[in-house]
Amino acid sequence: MLDRSTRELELGLDYGTPTMNLAGQSLKFENGQWVADSVISGGVDRRETQRLRKRNQQLEEENNLLRLKVDILLDMLSETTAESHLKDKELDELKITNRRRK
Repeated sequence: MLDRSTRELELGLDYGTPTMNLAGQSLKFENGQWVADSVISGGVDRRETQRLRKRNQQLEEENNLLRLKVDILLDMLSETTAESHLKDKELDELKITNRRRK
């Protein structure tokens, strides 16, 4: 009696991996489970990759907008701080002038 692997080799009983097409998605049976045949590196199918790329683009655009807003807010803060320092200096000078008059 021949073992399974010998029978497959000698008698040509190796049929390959079972595959099927279901709703446009090609599936193959591997390690006891049906998996998408259109899987690319990392185990993510093409549709998921496209969705992730689109989401990544949206997040990059949002990130750029938020960076711009932060830059504007920092400019506004710098301007306000400079104005505050000028007013503090003017106030100190007025106090000194007022003390000299007394």
